[in-house]
Amino acid sequence: MATSVISLSEFKARASQFLEEISASQHPIVITQNGSAAAVVQDYESYQRMQDSVALLRLMVQGEADIKEGRLTPQREVFSSLRKRLKGRDG
Repeated sequence: MATSVISLSEFKARASQFLEEISASQHPIVITQNGSAAAVVQDYESYQRMQDSVALLRLMVQGEADIKEGRLTPQREVFSSLRKRLKGRDG
């Protein structure tokens, strides 16, 4: 992933142009202030994909913790329970 690094003053001067570039390339820009990285600007779609990935990783970590702690339910019990619930709604 190509990431550009620009100063805050440069971003302010050409913000509209940078936003177009970010949208087209889907590569973030690191904005510096006083020579240090201060912020990252990225297009919304890339941001949303990143958030979705983080959420999925959190679920995976939770699942691994559940397995480690023995918090498991056999598949047939899960499906049996679901069938009973669904039958209860039909009637």
